[in-house]
Amino acid sequence: MQGKCIMLQGTGSSVGKSLLTAALCRIFKQDGYKVAPFKAQNMALNSYITSDGKEMGRAQVVQAEACGLEPAVEMNPVLLKPTTDKKAQVIVMGEVYGNMSAAEYHEFKPQLAQKVKEAYDRLESQNDIIVLEGAGSPAEINLRDKDIVNMGMAEMADAPVILIGDIDKGGVFASLAGTMLLLTEEERKRVQGVIINKFRGDVKILEPGLRMLEDIIKVPVLGVIPYADVNIEDEDSVSERFHKKTQGSQEILIEIIRLPHISNFTDFVALENQPDASIKYVSKPEQIGEPDVLILPGSKNTIEDMAYLRENGFERKINDLSQKGKLIIGICGGYQMLGKEINDPLHTESNLDSIRGLGLLNMTTTFESKKITTRVKAKVHAAQSPYLQGLEQYDIDGYEIHMGISEQGRGCIPLIEIYKRLDNEVMVADGFCNSQGNVFGTYIHGIFDNTDFLRGLLNNVRKLKGLERIDGKQMSFKEFKEREYDRLAQIVRENLDMEKIYAIIKG
Repeated sequence: MQGKCIMLQGTGSSVGKSLLTAALCRIFKQDGYKVAPFKAQNMALNSYITSDGKEMGRAQVVQAEACGLEPAVEMNPVLLKPTTDKKAQVIVMGEVYGNMSAAEYHEFKPQLAQKVKEAYDRLESQNDIIVLEGAGSPAEINLRDKDIVNMGMAEMADAPVILIGDIDKGGVFASLAGTMLLLTEEERKRVQGVIINKFRGDVKILEPGLRMLEDIIKVPVLGVIPYADVNIEDEDSVSERFHKKTQGSQEILIEIIRLPHISNFTDFVALENQPDASIKYVSKPEQIGEPDVLILPGSKNTIEDMAYLRENGFERKINDLSQKGKLIIGICGGYQMLGKEINDPLHTESNLDSIRGLGLLNMTTTFESKKITTRVKAKVHAAQSPYLQGLEQYDIDGYEIHMGISEQGRGCIPLIEIYKRLDNEVMVADGFCNSQGNVFGTYIHGIFDNTDFLRGLLNNVRKLKGLERIDGKQMSFKEFKEREYDRLAQIVRENLDMEKIYAIIKG
């Protein structure tokens, strides 16, 4: 193949760039090519730790999985994790660089261009095809001069561009034509076609509009992709999963608090795929019902989110459920909130020195300057909990991303024993459980991706409710994801002119 790359850009955020990038990655893999994803700059609170302890955005992890590759930070050299409305933590090649305002980061971007190009060149040298993804819109004319993720990146990689529009939101013709209008002449030359995404209805009714659009923008429509109900991790917190209740059998009711700074909500995708579980995200205390399991997720600003829970009436609801013996689980920041106190002496998250936690676990957390980022292997330790009985033999594979260190007080039982961090043999306690066994938390992200552990946990919930166990061979979460990547690829292959796509790559 003469060409090496193709780039997907969108008329705006959430038009489907990430999923269509994953789809092309899987299609090229199926067609026998060695392919890798690339996104120069990703802004997301969902992140992942690579096998060498580096932090990257989960969207590129999904795309790497679609390629059959181990995720690597070269696929996402710059990650921005918003901490407030005006500031973000800047992560460069998997390492924290510092916190910056939007204005500070805009001035800093030219210094990143060389690192971005070096990361791209390493990937390109190792693969037949690179599928690049843009961010937001290439028509942000106020940001053009320092762009490193849209047309600026296309120029660095000399990549042909496919422009994606989301018809589900309405106004797709105007957004595509308007985007083309705002591009420079050189940028317009890079656009080799457009894709209409998330279409519902009869495509024959749409076809006259497609021909008129082609006459206006002078590039072909390469496909109309139907709205696809595939269960693949979302990148953005505007995810539809926050607004709907999953259709399980509702034998086990699980509610997840949607914190203002919720991060790594992809921890819960595996829960949504259990046949006996119904998942609901709640953003107001009055939305909390009588769940069997209540989960406090990770947070990019734990102190502010703890204050939010207290000021908005969640604390009493959470305590009531705990006293009834319902299972309360905290992951990372949510785990820190379960303790008695969260201290921030260096003001890494806020201007507060400390804040009182929920007090459901007798522990104290203190934020330090160094962020812990590591992959782990572990086993359950607190098997005396009725919710964890019989689970001590199961291996847990996951990762840690946190600033705080938590110390136990009397009555706190160590939850998990980590026996490997990266390639190092260790013996480290992680997480705590209360003496009653119905409140516990952990720093380990991805804990529910371990199918045997998750099924055992839910079977213990069933037992306490007087329900029969669900036994038998379960599809692993990895197998489930592989099936969904293939489904996505099939939908896109059937509705996209792949001959033209390959012709565009070959130049």
